[in-house]
Amino acid sequence: MEDIIEKVVCNDSDIQENEMKQLNFDDDSKILLIKQNGILTAIGNKCSHYGAPLHTGGLGDGRVRCPWHGACFNTETGDIEDFPGLDSIPCYKVKVEKDGQVKVQAKKSALDKNKRLKDMVRRDENDDRTIVVVGGGPSGGVCVETLRQEGFTGRIVMLCKENSQPYDRVKVSKTLDPDISKMQFRNLEFYNEYGIELMLGVEATKLDTVEKTVSCSNGYIIKFDKIYIATGSQAVKVPVPGAELENIFTVRDHADSLEINALISKDLDVVCLGSSFIALEVAAALVKKVKSVTLIARQNVPLKHTFGEEIGQRVLELFKENNVNMVMNSGIKEIIGTNGKVSEVELTDGTKIPCGMCIMGTGSRFYTDFLQDSGVNVNSNGSIDTDSHLMTNVPDVYVGGDIANSPVYTIGNALATIGHYQLAQYHGHIAAKNMAGKSEELRAVPFFWTVLFGKGFRYSGYGKPTEIKIIGNVQELKFVAFYLDGENNVIAAASCNRDPIVAQYAELLAMGKTLQKDDLEAEDPFAWTQKLIKTDVRVC
Repeated sequence: MEDIIEKVVCNDSDIQENEMKQLNFDDDSKILLIKQNGILTAIGNKCSHYGAPLHTGGLGDGRVRCPWHGACFNTETGDIEDFPGLDSIPCYKVKVEKDGQVKVQAKKSALDKNKRLKDMVRRDENDDRTIVVVGGGPSGGVCVETLRQEGFTGRIVMLCKENSQPYDRVKVSKTLDPDISKMQFRNLEFYNEYGIELMLGVEATKLDTVEKTVSCSNGYIIKFDKIYIATGSQAVKVPVPGAELENIFTVRDHADSLEINALISKDLDVVCLGSSFIALEVAAALVKKVKSVTLIARQNVPLKHTFGEEIGQRVLELFKENNVNMVMNSGIKEIIGTNGKVSEVELTDGTKIPCGMCIMGTGSRFYTDFLQDSGVNVNSNGSIDTDSHLMTNVPDVYVGGDIANSPVYTIGNALATIGHYQLAQYHGHIAAKNMAGKSEELRAVPFFWTVLFGKGFRYSGYGKPTEIKIIGNVQELKFVAFYLDGENNVIAAASCNRDPIVAQYAELLAMGKTLQKDDLEAEDPFAWTQKLIKTDVRVC
């Protein structure tokens, strides 16, 4: 009881229906107060992922969505419901006195942390069930935790191809930080405490769905009751002459960042091939640390297929402004080496550029070769179809993350293969619930982000647009772009320096609603964000 504090934070009339307010609780802490259906609830005021202020996010039906990266939290419990991130946030007791004063009761420790681990069970040696999780990435990392949160007390084994427990892989290309301890989701003691067996540096080599066994690269054969496969993708090099030389890298995991960091110097000329988010993020991360960075891409502007020509042109200018040499409408014809190491690259037009390190951000292939002859249907591109519970054509075999060709709620539950970090974690969460016997269907709302030279770009939705409507100033990098299909439906939204509109749009999609072109042509094209719950936009 000594840890519990009670304070009057406002009057009941100070907060309206379907409103959320960040309020001071004491000198050092704040809470988020929400009113919905006439009921007041209070939860932590910051996202557990990177600490974004939740009162600036999107309030949906019973949950609030982070303005930066789209994580969602239940407004009554504080439980995390969509990702990125791992932890839930605290919830506090609310009482409205007869005189209208709103009192909030909270634990001091919860206020200080502003995040919490959802209750988890531990391993019961008498429970002989076994679930194997193949893949130690973000999807597998969420899956093993959710299994324990959903009451599964049997054996959990996670195969991690890398020699590390799960970590925030997004930071590899964004920061190239060599210190993996800053990225890891949990320490080894955490996994030991909850009886989650990690096999580090081990990958699956064969799946037998008849005997229900998985063979491992360390010689082990594990019998399972259910299995979750989230093996992700392998970055691939462009097959040009010289690609086998030293100091040519792809960027996928922490080992890549270690090798790249070992070469960084003020005398180094770097060439980045491709206009993917990874290539752009690496170029941005390196340009102030080396002599020169040149980015080479086949497109006329970067990110054209994602953001469109006009925004892509502004991104091109942004990189030029920050001293990245941008060579567009080109490619590498040959990589030339000296003493076995790359020394220059020859472009398709014959131009040669000095190069002491080449980074290829040009594509990937799925890690699903081990599923051959397993009985699991694998598509020609290596992806795997799933149902709305993430189960494959084989009972008790579940798939998620990059390799999953799974239903996407925002496109009528049509199947799509989407390699988003947020979606991979969500897949792990939903698959775990279903493997634990909780029957929950996917409601996938794609959301991704990047930061380029301090400018935050957000994107939510999915599909190929026929028209792009931009509101704001692209040149000043303060805009919202809406992507429309042939029937004038908004199928996606992107923004730069206009938070939380994309988060609000994502929450609109999550509630089964949609925008149309005429909604954007109203006197206030963002009127729908003011009362997201009661907005009169159309229901899908």
